[in-house]
Parts: sequence; structure tokens; C-alpha cells
Amino acid sequence: MFGLEKQKKKKEDEFQFDIEKDLGNSAKSKVLKQKIEARIQKIKEILRGGEKKEEFDQYGALLHGYTSVLKVLSRFKTK
Repeated sequence: MFGLEKQKKKKEDEFQFDIEKDLGNSAKSKVLKQKIEARIQKIKEILRGGEKKEEFDQYGALLHGYTSVLKVLSRFKTK
């Protein structure tokens, strides 16, 4: 009706986050993975120093977050 039938039949492009687009590219995916692994190592070094209890807990939570991101990235399939 009113020429809108053709618009309904067209498939709209599926929304993708920027990180999903970057992970589609294998080179960017490797760079991102290396960056996260470097940050994990840096946090582990800080935790081994173990100065303050409050910072220790915060860095521990941050470490869990980065390891979770790394696990999710490993499950993502590159095209």
C-alpha cells in the first residue's frame, strides 16, 4: 500500500558493534588479543607486588574481567 511493500521485503543490515567488526579482521583480532594479554601480565605483576588490600581487590576484579574478555574473544570466529 502506498508503495511501501518493497521496503518491507528488503532485509535490513544487522547491527554490529565496532568490536565485532574489528574481530572479523584477523589482523585486528590478533592485535587486540596481544593488547589484552599484555594488560593481564601487567596486572599480575602488580598483584605479585601486593601493597594495599583495596587495590589488591580492585586489580583482582580487573584481572577477572580481562580474562573473561580473552575467553570471549577466543570463542569468536573470524571470517
